[in-house]
Amino acid sequence: MRAVTYKGAGGNEVIELTDRPDPKPEGDEVLVRVRYAGLNPADLQQRNGDYPPPPGAPADIPGLEVAGEVIAAGPRALNVAVGDRVMGLVAGGGLADHVLVSERHVCAVPENLEDLAVAAVPEGFITAHDAIRSQAALRPGEVLLVNGATGGVGSAAVQIARASGARVIGTSRTARGRELISELGGIPADPETVADVVHETSAGRGADVVLELVGAPNLASDLAVLAVLGRVIVVGVGAGAEATINLRALMGRRGRLLATVLRARSTEEKAVAVRAFEREMLPHLASGDLRPIVDRVFPVRDVAAAFDHLEFGVKQGKVLLDFGS
Repeated sequence: MRAVTYKGAGGNEVIELTDRPDPKPEGDEVLVRVRYAGLNPADLQQRNGDYPPPPGAPADIPGLEVAGEVIAAGPRALNVAVGDRVMGLVAGGGLADHVLVSERHVCAVPENLEDLAVAAVPEGFITAHDAIRSQAALRPGEVLLVNGATGGVGSAAVQIARASGARVIGTSRTARGRELISELGGIPADPETVADVVHETSAGRGADVVLELVGAPNLASDLAVLAVLGRVIVVGVGAGAEATINLRALMGRRGRLLATVLRARSTEEKAVAVRAFEREMLPHLASGDLRPIVDRVFPVRDVAAAFDHLEFGVKQGKVLLDFGS
């Protein structure tokens, strides 16, 4: 198999495209043949040496998601068969053209989705669904604020909230980004004026849930726009991880500050997240109500350029590697 590997920690100089023997599935694992693989900020953090893989994950192959066709199955894989198209989560090893994954961490692919679109789903949509629905308990009729609404998780969250019957405000610093938010059914806002948009949308009540994908610099404004009994759920910290919290603001709103990751969860917890997404959101993917957004596709030989775009580019949706080119 071909795999993106890290030969240490640092910048793009540690990235190599390597040939490895094809892995063999054991237990409930399945082996998935991959055409397109999704990049995630965690891959950058692992490259930099800031986010080591959890025990049991490949030590030097990044990648948190998988989408493709099952070509082999372990003896205890009972619900997924060779030839099935699947998508799901891995703790590492996803940036390869053959990926091992537990059958408990994948779900079926709707027939209407082409391979390119499927590759833009797993990490972004499952993370968004788990954060706003399972963790923050977003309910129909509530107002969700998504800070950083045009990336893979953000664009998924806007759509999931709309499919769940909530009103959603998304922030972007660019006119193009705000146009995408509007196309996805959200109310676009510039980060500088988002408080006014929240006030108008909620009739002065505030945001019931804030999905924080930018990081620490937004925390004070998140609390300022939070409704009574509101929830802030932190998923991304690309702009900074350390913040000063006004506890009086949080207490005055009887609010909750939550934070979450998927990668380090136990096998059972990760399976629960996949099944919840499958149950609630797969029908919306099949109907076309949810639309995976692909920003750019890079040939795998240009993986360094793909990492640069992920780190420094202005993105809308997922950045993908093409292992078929």
